[in-house]
Amino acid sequence: MICLKIKCNICPRFCNVDRDKEIGYCRANSSIKAAKAFLHMWEEPCISGERGSGTVFFTGCNLRCVFCQNHDISQDGKGKEITVDRLCEIFLELQDKKAHNINLVTPTHYTLQIREALIKAKSEGLKIPVIYNSNGYERVETLRLLEGLIDVYLPDIKYYDDKYSIKYSKAPRYFEYASKAVFEMYRQVGSPVFDSEGIIKKGIMIRHLMLPGLLFDSKKIVDFVLDNFPTEVYLNIMSQYTPMHDANNYKEINKKIDKRHYESLIDYAVSKGLKNGYIQDYESSTAEYVPDFNFEGI
Repeated sequence: MICLKIKCNICPRFCNVDRDKEIGYCRANSSIKAAKAFLHMWEEPCISGERGSGTVFFTGCNLRCVFCQNHDISQDGKGKEITVDRLCEIFLELQDKKAHNINLVTPTHYTLQIREALIKAKSEGLKIPVIYNSNGYERVETLRLLEGLIDVYLPDIKYYDDKYSIKYSKAPRYFEYASKAVFEMYRQVGSPVFDSEGIIKKGIMIRHLMLPGLLFDSKKIVDFVLDNFPTEVYLNIMSQYTPMHDANNYKEINKKIDKRHYESLIDYAVSKGLKNGYIQDYESSTAEYVPDFNFEGI
């Protein structure tokens, strides 16, 4: 059982709370809450393209990343409550603005509401691809509810070793759940397929954000992806880590990543057979790319 009106077990937290009466670990009740819906130009080139990705930033999160750049919406609750009907309208409005896709950021805890909104929107003319942009801490049973509604899965794999996932994101068994999740995502949508403009229209792309001092952990994630998925699957290795939120309380990650470590990780991935993916300029490590969560489009 996933999530009914009575109890919520939609993610690996297994909170088992009635979200009509109380909030879960994700700090969400049964209403949808979002903070921004706009044409996002700072995603991977095959997602943002020239017109932008129709991105909806949802409030709440089932992780507690101490370094979260979006902590004011993910952990501090900034957002505006909307209905399923309004979410459907937002999807169609973004399509009318010529967005390349609908990009659902941190959607896990609203899966059932999003499912309902997507079914309605598709019946009313939504035709652009839908991207599920996830932190990776997912239940396979929940993802199966989205089969046929999601065109592109964009999951993180943040950690391999539990000691890091627990310390920095309060997420026990993170890799266990994330690895199963990406297998299910791949089963549903397969390897990336692009349109004539080079915009992704179907498939899975995996992201990994490198953290300071965790080169060895990052290499294990590279090994997992390259050992288990075809070379057509993209692995996007990101250097944009910027210490924010509570990172100042963790001296070892209260700094940018070592440029040499990042270059070493890229070299390692290539030597292991990485063919497809994105890397970032080291200068991308800045708070300038954090959106202003001003309720635009909500």
